[in-house]
Amino acid sequence: MSETDGARLFRETWIASVREHFPGEPKPGYVTPWEDTPEWERQAAGAVYEQVRQFLTVSTGHASQLTREQKGRFVATCWTAQMFKHFEDPKPGYVADWANLPDWQKETDSDIFEAIEKSTS
Repeated sequence: MSETDGARLFRETWIASVREHFPGEPKPGYVTPWEDTPEWERQAAGAVYEQVRQFLTVSTGHASQLTREQKGRFVATCWTAQMFKHFEDPKPGYVADWANLPDWQKETDSDIFEAIEKSTS
């Protein structure tokens, strides 16, 4: 899968998971379709996809044995690094530690890892 296809997978999984886990109606920006997603966000999604894919590869698939929480934490950490890359002074919510993320976002990050995992097996 190309990085662009991986970025789309990331974004489509994000949207589906937000719709599933977000309490109430999500902000429009949370569910913006790929075609309207800002370029920086597409790049960040592609980078995180690639980091998860490489993590699975270098562990020869054994990263699949991580707990769901560990998988989500990995995605969240990779995303945080992208926020520092793309923004000089990112909003605190963009770079919040795992413990400070809302449950819906934790579930979404875990879903993203598992979607990438499934796409590479």
